[in-house]
Amino acid sequence: MGIFSSCLKGEEDAAVPTPSAVAKRQQLAEAAERRLREAETKGIKDPEKFKRMQEKRIEQDRALDDAPLRADAPLRWQVH
Repeated sequence: MGIFSSCLKGEEDAAVPTPSAVAKRQQLAEAAERRLREAETKGIKDPEKFKRMQEKRIEQDRALDDAPLRADAPLRWQVH
C-alpha cells in the first residue's frame, strides 16, 4: 500500500468540500421541482398550447355551469 500513498499525497487538501446541509437541501429541492416540471410536460410537444387548451376547456366548463338551466325549454333534435 505504500506505493499508492506516495501518489495520493496532497490529495486530501485538494478534495472538493461537501456542501453544507442547507445548500444540499436546497439543491435537492430544486432537483425535485425540475423533475416535477419535466414530468408534467412529458409527451407534450407544445406545453404552451396545452396550457391554453386546458384553460379554454376550464372556461367552457365554467360557462356551462354558470348558464341558467331552462327547464321549460323543449327538447331539440338535430340530425347530422
